[in-house]
Amino acid sequence: MVAVVARLPFGLSRVVAPSLLGFAVINGFTFSVDLVLLTLAHRVLHWPYPAAVTVSYLAAFALSFVLNRAFNFRSHGALGAQTTRYAVAVGVNYLVFVLGVGSGLTSIGVGFAVARVVSGLAEGVYMYCVMRWVVFRNADGP
Repeated sequence: MVAVVARLPFGLSRVVAPSLLGFAVINGFTFSVDLVLLTLAHRVLHWPYPAAVTVSYLAAFALSFVLNRAFNFRSHGALGAQTTRYAVAVGVNYLVFVLGVGSGLTSIGVGFAVARVVSGLAEGVYMYCVMRWVVFRNADGP
């Protein structure tokens, strides 16, 4: 990601951290996994939105943790401590953004996929900050 960021136009290479780009790529993928699982659970299996979003959310965030730890932040820190910090961050994220924003939007008539995308954008900002400066704060990576 360092080489990609170095080639960004308009001076963006001075403000975009390689870990931000890596986070965007990894979490774009895991968010897609989240939406596919949410759609299958909600539309195909007819689970209520809170149950469907919970299962899809947990699967996607577990995948995000593994991929970000290994490939983006290249962390070799204590797995237990990182997992604990991540679990707390995910819990806060879930309550505030997924259930709070997502369910709130669906309750006022916004489609479930749109609600998930809107809450996902807010989640992304929060989770990048938490992963960079709290979960993987002593990471060796970029």
